Amino acid sequence: MRKKRIKIYIATLVAAVIAILFLMPIVLTITNSFMSSSEISSNYGTVFATNEKGGKVYISDKVNLKFIPDMVSFSQYVTVLLKSPEYLLKFWNSVILVVPILIFQLVVASLTSYAFTRLRGRLKEMIFFTYIILMLMPYQVTLVPNYLVSSWLHILNTRWAIWLPGVFSPFAVYLLTKFMRRIPKGVIEAAQIDGAGEWQIFRKICMPLCKGALCSVAILVFIDYWNMVEQPLILLSDTEMHPLSIFLSKINSGEIGLAFAVATIYMVPCLLVFLYGEDYLVEGITYQGGIKG
Repeated sequence: MRKKRIKIYIATLVAAVIAILFLMPIVLTITNSFMSSSEISSNYGTVFATNEKGGKVYISDKVNLKFIPDMVSFSQYVTVLLKSPEYLLKFWNSVILVVPILIFQLVVASLTSYAFTRLRGRLKEMIFFTYIILMLMPYQVTLVPNYLVSSWLHILNTRWAIWLPGVFSPFAVYLLTKFMRRIPKGVIEAAQIDGAGEWQIFRKICMPLCKGALCSVAILVFIDYWNMVEQPLILLSDTEMHPLSIFLSKINSGEIGLAFAVATIYMVPCLLVFLYGEDYLVEGITYQGGIKG
């Protein structure tokens, strides 16, 4: 018994150390965003400079990691939110790109997953296997085909070049299909005996039972596309439509204080979505199917 407790204490200590290491960059970013420009300069020195070829190089000769500011200052946020509208513009670009993908991907994935769950046949299995293959491929592999198709459809440099591949992404279809297949057949058969049609079964049985899975998929899809870089960088040549995820690299090459503030604002939606849907995310992962109550 004593050895078991010691193992638990050691495992807890290791997990706590790993958690602290993971949280340190986030805490450092948030706390440094409340420092004044002079304090950031004194702690980090000269961070970037221009080399002989005109490029930005990291030349900081002194770095003093500091988690607690000497005096809390909101000057960085005032600059970002009030004096520099381009930061907020890029933020709303991210929202405009991600929210339609999230909504319509859930709609398409729900209907498609229900079809994969209810239909039988070799053709259905072949199509579902194709979905799995596409899901396993890194996005960089399909980037060239997406570019060629977007060019053929004349939607390059428009938001449709981002929306369409995102809406029909196979990840949500795979996850929801696996979840729906856990619903006991007896539940659906009972509804059919009561005279329920396919649409009623989908809307009144499958969707309520898949609430946790839908929330889990929504969280994962939102975080994935909120942090996208390759898609807008390749498919959107107009920098005015670029999201904040791409614009962050340009901010980092300028004043480091603004980079801390913008990075903090950039993290807020992901943190809120995760904290709001944490219980649903756990439920969606651990749920094994069945009827509650």
